Amino acid sequence: MGSVMTKLKRVLHVEDDEDIQEITKMALEVVGGMELAQYLDGHEALERIREFNPDLILLDQMMPTMTGDEVLAHIRKMPEFANTPAVFMTAQSSEASSQLMEKTDALDVIPKPFNPMTLSSQLNAIWEAATGNA
Repeated sequence: MGSVMTKLKRVLHVEDDEDIQEITKMALEVVGGMELAQYLDGHEALERIREFNPDLILLDQMMPTMTGDEVLAHIRKMPEFANTPAVFMTAQSSEASSQLMEKTDALDVIPKPFNPMTLSSQLNAIWEAATGNA
């Protein structure tokens, strides 16, 4: 038997805008066939991350109670998620996006508005590049 390649399946999504949550849900569950856990703020995500055990973390950066990079910093303190791939989504400038990449270990920043038809393939490509899984 050859080695089994894991596919990107479980995505934890933190986003305070319910419309964007809906579009993301459609993009990843319907188009991408992934399993999604969505939370409106970082506190809830931090409380629930262990029970969901995501393959990848998708974070909005601009949120009211905790920014995306703050949420990620808390997640990184949990040993079991210290290396879980993380991707940001932001409507900020490309300059702000590159700063986000510099100060965190995020793999990528996806600009908003994003294309719901290609979001799952974007995440898959990022995931495969990071994990060596195809």
